[in-house]
Amino acid sequence: MKVCIAEKPSVARDIAEVLGAKQRKEGYYEGNGYQVTWTFGHFCTLKEPHDYFDYWKYWRLEDLPMIPSSFGIKLIDNSGVQKQFKVIENLVQNCDEVINCGDAGQEGELIQRWVLLKAQCAVPIKRLWISSLTEQAIREGFTKLKESDQYNNLYAAGSARAIGDWLLGMNATRLFTKKFASGKVVLSIGRVQTPTLAMIVQRQKEINAFVSEEYWELKTIYRETEFTATIERLRNLEKANKGLAYLKEHPFEITSFEKKEGKEGNPRLFDLTALQVEANKKYGFSADDTLKYVQSLYEKKLVTYPRVDTTYLSEDLHPKIAGIMQDMTPYSALTASILAKPIPKLKSVFDDKKVTDHHAIIPTGVYPGGIGLEEKRIYDLIARRFIAAFYPECKISNTTVLGKVGQVEFKVTGKQILEPGWKEVYANDVSARKEGEEEEKVLPLFVVGETGPHTPRVHQGKTTPPKAFTEATLLRAMETAGKQVEDEEMRELLKDNGIGRPSTRANIIETLFRRKYIEKRKKNIFATQTGMDLIDTIQSELLKSPELTGIWERKLRLIEKGEYAMETFKQELIQMVVDLTIEVKTNAHKTITIAPDPPPVPEKEEPKPKEPKKAIVIEELSCPKCKEQLLKKGNTAYGCANFKVCGFKIPFEILGKKLSDKQITDLLSKGKTGKIKGLKVPGSETEKEGKLVMTADFNIEMEQ
Repeated sequence: MKVCIAEKPSVARDIAEVLGAKQRKEGYYEGNGYQVTWTFGHFCTLKEPHDYFDYWKYWRLEDLPMIPSSFGIKLIDNSGVQKQFKVIENLVQNCDEVINCGDAGQEGELIQRWVLLKAQCAVPIKRLWISSLTEQAIREGFTKLKESDQYNNLYAAGSARAIGDWLLGMNATRLFTKKFASGKVVLSIGRVQTPTLAMIVQRQKEINAFVSEEYWELKTIYRETEFTATIERLRNLEKANKGLAYLKEHPFEITSFEKKEGKEGNPRLFDLTALQVEANKKYGFSADDTLKYVQSLYEKKLVTYPRVDTTYLSEDLHPKIAGIMQDMTPYSALTASILAKPIPKLKSVFDDKKVTDHHAIIPTGVYPGGIGLEEKRIYDLIARRFIAAFYPECKISNTTVLGKVGQVEFKVTGKQILEPGWKEVYANDVSARKEGEEEEKVLPLFVVGETGPHTPRVHQGKTTPPKAFTEATLLRAMETAGKQVEDEEMRELLKDNGIGRPSTRANIIETLFRRKYIEKRKKNIFATQTGMDLIDTIQSELLKSPELTGIWERKLRLIEKGEYAMETFKQELIQMVVDLTIEVKTNAHKTITIAPDPPPVPEKEEPKPKEPKKAIVIEELSCPKCKEQLLKKGNTAYGCANFKVCGFKIPFEILGKKLSDKQITDLLSKGKTGKIKGLKVPGSETEKEGKLVMTADFNIEMEQ
């Protein structure tokens, strides 16, 4: 008998279906020589301090640092976990082979290995390693099962990460809490959360210290085009007015006219961070929510494995691209031009050297039916990015015009899109422009040496403070260890030194909110007084420096590649904890208190990311009858987009009453409306009050 262990019951069900293990038992499926069981997230955790020594239960400075001679694991104290573990333990001890079907990533490997370790597995172990949960991917994966030992380095990196987080988190949190906190306040310190908080605090200090200054610029309009003086901004109005008077005495002269054609490269495929950034910018989704939505899409077989940090595909995927695009029927208008020719093997998309265990997030081609609005939006981002990657480049023309008025030089730049290329995929999307990108501005043709009258003016402005972090910009800063990087090639190179992993960054940000070290005002993230005090108290650069933390992260990646010893990493961390303990114990005392909750903001706060649920867009709902097509608005009714075959429709007016979008949505999602007054029932002279109900055969009836 072969035992397969999946990471979730839903995944186990899919695997059991493919393997023919159809018989449902208590905690597993059985059949065709397989038993398919599951965990649900972390079953095991590293032992807590009191599991090693009773006296480590108490938080005392004199007991620090706590360094176990060896680290052990234990089952989580949860009755559901313990019951399911007994099932797994029993199956593992009575089988011939185990197939690890956990999530194909570092965390998934760690979860399953710890369970197998705790269950004292003594039989051979194979590894299922797949990038999507479609039936085809599962079947292919089982024909190419890997040896478990191939992933020993991945497990070592996961273990090193967990041990590192324990050593630093347990010791530093107790250390700073006992030394600097008052009352029952806990000062949480973490290997990734503290440098992340430090970046936010640093930005907060720059904003707080900023003093806005007024400035004046000289501008002039010549041939309906506004030029700006290239001299430094003027710091007082008197100088500006003198400049204006000077400009009025001289004509405008064109000194240079340069037009260059160029290209705007296609957007990269999504890794998890880029997807979280885009969803935050476009829809205000938090990083945590985006991860939940894309994980759900993965489990519904609609997209590939999401917890990835590469924007490339492996070269062996090239032959499959056309098939995926052909299956993406809702986007057939966009994919037609790509499918009309052979799919190009673009270096910006396919690169085996840039792909490790998984490739970028792309659609699987499975029809995206029956998903909620938020998931639909995330799917649409992934689908359009996938399509755009294979479109022609966008061809542009950049124009720079220089001029002068007397001795004062002026400049204007313009941009014209000559061939939209990939921008056609986003033709109806005003938010598709890259951050800081200029809008298209077509300039007239100028001739060098031409002169003429112009209309000068003084523009008054104010210097602006540095921008507060949003979740989008904070995720980017974590990815590049605080370096401001716009270039995508450079960003790829810095990923090894980023802080945290794509799959954990969302949780780190949520932890900082939960600890009240940061707060959100509209989309912006600010440090609270507690967060600022905590960072000010930490003297050790190693704890709060994104660059230094990035070095630790790089070592973890080297362990994953088998290029750095886990034991060396562990010893380095132990030394760091010892040094930190000595340093903090001898520090001057400064008490930190929890910042009070901020007073209510009078202006309407921006809603949490789940707000889009309130939007009722009936055309984005699936037909409840065939469940395959979206609904379409006609002249008198909403109906299935494939009405001729399916036949489903809901009239705008039923029993003499015009239905609201909310009532139609209730019929579609709940099968009935709330009570409606004034319904005109045939055969009755009086108007009735009742609910409209959708019957099992998809007709609408009244229920009193």
